[in-house]
Amino acid sequence: MHKSGFADLPLHNGRVPKWLATRMSKLGGAIVEAIILEYGRGEVIKRLSDPAWFQSLGCVLGMDWHSSGITTSVMGALKTAINPVSRELGIYICGGRGRHSRKTPHELLEIADKTGLNGKELVRSSRLSAKVDNTAVQDGFQIYLHSFVLSEDGDWAVVQQGMDGNSGYARRYHWFSGELSSYVNEPHTFIYGRNRGEILNLTHHAARMAREKIVSIGKENPGKMIAEIRKMRLPAHHDVRQKDVDLKRLGSVLAISHELPTDKFEDLLLVQGLGPRTLQSLSLVSEVIYGTPSRFGDPARFSFAHGGKDGHPFPVPTKVYDESISVLKKGVEKARVGHTDKLKALKALSKAAQKVESDFKPNGKLEDVIEKERQDSWKYGGKTVFGDAKPPKYLQGSLF
Repeated sequence: MHKSGFADLPLHNGRVPKWLATRMSKLGGAIVEAIILEYGRGEVIKRLSDPAWFQSLGCVLGMDWHSSGITTSVMGALKTAINPVSRELGIYICGGRGRHSRKTPHELLEIADKTGLNGKELVRSSRLSAKVDNTAVQDGFQIYLHSFVLSEDGDWAVVQQGMDGNSGYARRYHWFSGELSSYVNEPHTFIYGRNRGEILNLTHHAARMAREKIVSIGKENPGKMIAEIRKMRLPAHHDVRQKDVDLKRLGSVLAISHELPTDKFEDLLLVQGLGPRTLQSLSLVSEVIYGTPSRFGDPARFSFAHGGKDGHPFPVPTKVYDESISVLKKGVEKARVGHTDKLKALKALSKAAQKVESDFKPNGKLEDVIEKERQDSWKYGGKTVFGDAKPPKYLQGSLF
């Protein structure tokens, strides 16, 4: 779960277009259901508190790989997908951005009435996590998004984000109830943001005496440190560059999808007629579901599943995206009634990519992979916020 480094989340303006938001909700919901079927509700909560996994999920869903918009868009998509079936799944998502964040206490009390959980304690956890990140840690970022995710078993995670309008960056904070012994003594699973030098941090272990003198939070009994502040470096550049991606890992996915015999991967996924480009996406979706924490050190790699809405690293291939949703949703539906073959095949795909990776030696440039995706984007229904992908100029006007 732990990783070193620092991360910037550049503030991005604009909205997620409807054509992408709908797909994000469908695929995000299916991924959550697959994780619940395989590992249980608690694993969903735990993964949402892991920033590297969270970032990778956002990339698989087609968001810009390193922008602050991932936080708002992913949590919005999951809330849309999960809350209508919360009673079936046993997972609830409260809060959100701006005015929606202020509804969190009311939403938590309603859920407590339905599940028998301690509503007052949940509300207290929500308010304290926001208060700590807005007041006890004075790093120049003002909280504007607060999402509280909980299971009917009482496990919860907080994903919240602050903005610094002067620097043009955002900072994301992750909390996890399973690794929390104190709200005020280094409680975070991770703080995702840029090192800004000396700040006022009353959650630091060295601030114990200072906390005891502050009435507002001094009554808390600081426990031992749960996790060091996790730090991951995300660059300010918007495009995906070779240094941002583990080429050995990405190369194994490309090899699986483009070099294995057709009958091999059709047998693997038990889906007739599935093309290699969709298999590439499903390999990365599979890893988001079945991969271990060590596999998410380069979130940018997961943008090679479904591209990004701004065209980085390439336009969102909507036809491939829809096939990914269809395959995963059918697998989840079958697994609900005891037929797990399709999900087992998806899990095998992740393992196959890792097996190829052990002997794979990258011999090309990432720029060449990106350029090919952009050239072919029109074939797969490529879209960005700027419009539809067009065929290369030498094909325009021909019958293709």
